[in-house]
Amino acid sequence: MKNIAVIGAGTMGNGIAHTFAQSGFNVQLIDISQQALDKGLATITKNLDRMVSKEKISEADKQATLANITLTSSIEAGVQQADLVVEAATENVDLKLKIFKQLDEVSPANAILATNTSSISITQIAAVTNRPEKVIGMHFMNPVPIMKLVEIIRGYNTTDEVTEIIMDMSKKLGKVPVEVNDYPGFVANRILMPMINESIETLYNGVAGVAEIDTVMKLGMAHPMGPLQLADFIGLDVCLSILEVMYDGFKNPKYAPCPLLVNMVRAGKLGVKSGEGFYDYSQSRKAENVAKQFA
Repeated sequence: MKNIAVIGAGTMGNGIAHTFAQSGFNVQLIDISQQALDKGLATITKNLDRMVSKEKISEADKQATLANITLTSSIEAGVQQADLVVEAATENVDLKLKIFKQLDEVSPANAILATNTSSISITQIAAVTNRPEKVIGMHFMNPVPIMKLVEIIRGYNTTDEVTEIIMDMSKKLGKVPVEVNDYPGFVANRILMPMINESIETLYNGVAGVAEIDTVMKLGMAHPMGPLQLADFIGLDVCLSILEVMYDGFKNPKYAPCPLLVNMVRAGKLGVKSGEGFYDYSQSRKAENVAKQFA
């Protein structure tokens, strides 16, 4: 497997493309927006420059990585030679089902179709294709070039052979693949999102402030960043979407999103990407100033 197509040039997509290209794979980075493609390539270049400055890679490594990436706005053209397609579009079930229907029609018959979804059912996505045995989840962590974990999620029909191929490929990327089964939130978000949600509930109920909650978890539980800062980093809209998928999937009230999270997303306060969440990012992307008095 040498030719990889990545659908979506956003934060996750450009990180996935970067990682495959740096490992010597030929990558077609696909997005309907030329602006998104240009921005994605600029991000990859910036991240490679940072690695060069830290002497983690050479200038020649950087140039070789960039040479392995081709940009295209056409899914059909981009997947023609693909051995593996990795979808990294927005976390929206209707959009993903639409993309996979199209991918099934235009991708080579032997191509494996993977999704970077963080919570949506692999089995549901696979069901809209004529190759459910070749559909699998590859849930990378953000930032993709740095984080080692990849959750490999088997759908109901995913074969042992396809799972083994993707596990081996993940190791070739320098990642640590962990095989999990297809239930809402998988492992990472089934554990992480209730913690984030409970942190928001703690703030919502006035138990403590933003900085105080994050400090307790950083210094008391040895987390590298607090749960509210992490929520800002992930995107509050993404957190809400994942919680809603889990709540719909389990019908368990413990997954119900906190009203404060719902209101913040409605107000467009999405975290780092919007400039404000639990912290104010207007001056810095670091979580230095609490955005407002929440309690």
